[in-house]
Amino acid sequence: METEDKVRIDKWLWAVRAFKTRSKATQACKAGQVEIGGVKAKPSRTVEPGTVITIVKEGVKRTLKVIATLEKRVGAPRVAEFMKDLTPTTEIASNLKSRRDATDFAKSTSRDRRRLRQFLAEHSLKEKY
Repeated sequence: METEDKVRIDKWLWAVRAFKTRSKATQACKAGQVEIGGVKAKPSRTVEPGTVITIVKEGVKRTLKVIATLEKRVGAPRVAEFMKDLTPTTEIASNLKSRRDATDFAKSTSRDRRRLRQFLAEHSLKEKY
């Protein structure tokens, strides 16, 4: 499964499941969300073992170290053979908490919707004029 010493960064990010599709990995590179050594990486930039990559995805700044290169996607259990996640746990924990808070706020129940309809009916424009 291993290939040559160098591989395109968009292929590698897709292969280690950092992005769902290769085109999303390419878009992230073009948008400046992928950096190598503090420099924005183009999709064609090559990586080799030992390279440290920084990705900003969904508000989380992840730091990944290339252990081995590959061009074909691997199963999730094998990802650890090809990369090491250097992201501080505090960064991940704070993002998970903020995501959880945002989704809890966004969810509404039938009771909430019923109360909102009742409130809007009681305070409609017809009563004001």
